[in-house]
Amino acid sequence: MSAGAAHHPLLVVGPAWVGDMIMAQSLFITLNRSRPNAPIDVIAPPWSLPILERMPEVRRGIALPVAHGELALRRRWQLGRRLRAEGYAQAIVLPRSAKAALPVFAAGIPRRTGYRGEFRYGLLNDIRPLDRKRLYRTVDRFVNLGLAPDAALPAQLPEPRLRIHPATAAGTATALGLNAEAAPVLALCPGAEYGPAKRWPEEHFARVARDRLARGWQVWLLGSDRDRTATAAIAATAPGAFDLAGRTALAQAVDLLSLARAVVSNDSGLMHVAAAVDVPLIALYGSSDPNYTPPLNAKARILTLGLDCSPCFRRECPLEHLNCLRQLAPERVIALLDKT
Repeated sequence: MSAGAAHHPLLVVGPAWVGDMIMAQSLFITLNRSRPNAPIDVIAPPWSLPILERMPEVRRGIALPVAHGELALRRRWQLGRRLRAEGYAQAIVLPRSAKAALPVFAAGIPRRTGYRGEFRYGLLNDIRPLDRKRLYRTVDRFVNLGLAPDAALPAQLPEPRLRIHPATAAGTATALGLNAEAAPVLALCPGAEYGPAKRWPEEHFARVARDRLARGWQVWLLGSDRDRTATAAIAATAPGAFDLAGRTALAQAVDLLSLARAVVSNDSGLMHVAAAVDVPLIALYGSSDPNYTPPLNAKARILTLGLDCSPCFRRECPLEHLNCLRQLAPERVIALLDKT
C-alpha cells in the first residue's frame, strides 16, 4: 500500500449480530494500529450505530436499513453509489454473502477484501480462502482480513472495549428508577436470540437471583422484548429483582451492564457487550462452542459441561433434553459469584 493510500479512509461492512459487531472491534483496533491515519467507517444495521459510537476506532457508522436476511439489492447498490465520493482505499466485507459485497462494488473501491463466498468473484477483488482450522474463532476470521494475505495472526488479539461515560451510565440507571450505588448489582441476561438451545433454564437463573438478593445485592434482568416471558418468570420466583427486559434500548443496556458488579449471561449479544465493558462475567454455553465465540475478556469465566452431544450448534436440542444446560447447576454459578 502506498504512503498516500495509508491516509485514505477504510470501509468495513459489518456483521448483523450484536455479538459479532462487538467482536469486530478487534479488527477495527488492528486496522487503527497498522494505519493510524486512515479513518474507519462501518456499514451496519441501524440498531448497531449506538454500539459503533462507543468504539473510538470508528469514525462513523453508516446505516444500512435492511432486515436481517433481506436482499434489498437496490438499496444496497444505491448506498454504494452514494459512497463513491468518499475516497475509500479499501473495503473489508465481514459477512460472506454476495449481497453484503454489493455496496463496496457499487462504491468503486479499488481494493475489496473478503473471504471466498457465494458468487462474489468480481464484487470482491481481494478474495481470501477461509482456513477454518487455522481461523476457528470468529474474531480470528475478522482480524485476519485486516492483515496482509500471508501475515500470521498476532499471538494476542486486541480485546473489544466499549467507551463508557460514567455520568451517562448513572443517568441511564436513574431514568429507569435504579441506583447502582445502593448495593452491588448482579445483571442476569437470560435471552439468546439464536434459539432455546442456548438458554440456561429460567429456574436456574431464578435460583442465582434469590441467592444474591438474600445477600443484599440488587438483581437486574436485561433483555429484549422477546425475552420478557423468561425475565417475567424469573422475577416471579425471585421477588425484588428488577425486570428490565424490553424497557431499554441497546445503548441503555450497555450503560447498565457497565454498572454491574457481575454479569451472568447465556452465549448472546449481551454476553459480548458485558465482556466489552470490562465487568466480571460468567458465560454459560450449551449448544454453542466457547472456543468459537468466547467472551473476549480475561475476567470472563466460562461454564460448559462439554457433553458428548455438544456443541451441536442447533437452535433447539435435537435430543429434546437440553442436558448441556439443564445439568449445569446454579450452585456452580453461585460459587463463582462468591469469588467476585
